[in-house]
Amino acid sequence: MELAVESQNSDLIKVYDEKTDTLKFIKRDKGFNKQLSTIEETLSRYGLLKNEIKVYLYLARVGEKKAGEIAEAISLHRTETYRILRDLEKKGILFSVFEKPLKFTAVPLDKAIDILVDAQKMKINLLEKEKASLVELWLSVPQVKIEKAKKELFQMLEGEQQVILKANELLEKTEHEFQIFAPSAYLAQFYYSDFTDKLKNKEKTLNITLLTENSPKSLFFVEQMEWPKNKLGLVEDASLPCFMISDKKELLIAFHEEDISDSGDKKKLKTAAIWTNYNAFIWTLQMLFTKLNAIEKTSS
Repeated sequence: MELAVESQNSDLIKVYDEKTDTLKFIKRDKGFNKQLSTIEETLSRYGLLKNEIKVYLYLARVGEKKAGEIAEAISLHRTETYRILRDLEKKGILFSVFEKPLKFTAVPLDKAIDILVDAQKMKINLLEKEKASLVELWLSVPQVKIEKAKKELFQMLEGEQQVILKANELLEKTEHEFQIFAPSAYLAQFYYSDFTDKLKNKEKTLNITLLTENSPKSLFFVEQMEWPKNKLGLVEDASLPCFMISDKKELLIAFHEEDISDSGDKKKLKTAAIWTNYNAFIWTLQMLFTKLNAIEKTSS
């Protein structure tokens, strides 16, 4: 059995041949490399570090191995390899095999993911339980008097999850009016993250206007949302970034950029955003929203 690991030549990869107990170079299998990169990227979101993922995936593919064999196969220092093996064992996704010399084996991927997810849930539950006591402790600390004059602020956000969390926060804070321009790619993200469900739930209590591009994809999501036609606008220009305005006081503008892998292959779009309460910026996007909405009404 063989496992691919990185080499200096992007067209070649080093593999360990279990039958001959040797290392050799073969031409990179781009399809396999893409699949492995996807798995590695996903595991990183479960809290594993880059080298931890390499060690785990190597053992998951080749079975029982000694620490020295692992270190050599994936080009890691032995000291770091031993540390990683112990850390992964503490996380519950590796086992030590009681033989001499000592070997290690991996928990199957599906069970490993369950273990990592449960660990994250436990951390979240613990943090939620500690929230009240932590806030109480903080309030007991003498506070420095801070000037409460309004400041114009910016906040940079990166990653779809962070952008969705900020969008949810902005929607929850809205008291009267919420305006959102979401081309189809962003509308799809919002739909699958349940943000559109929250938007629909607020539709009866807030003055919400949704603008999106006039495309089959956008119309599909609008139909799934059962969004009222009197609060919907369809525009032809889809080249603009997504943005939402809350009570003409806060603005969140999101944009996509291509995430390029080390090999030069295009990966999925990466989401980023800027939040601000900067009046001039909000006013500019407010005028753009009004203009887009007016054009839609004129054309219809």
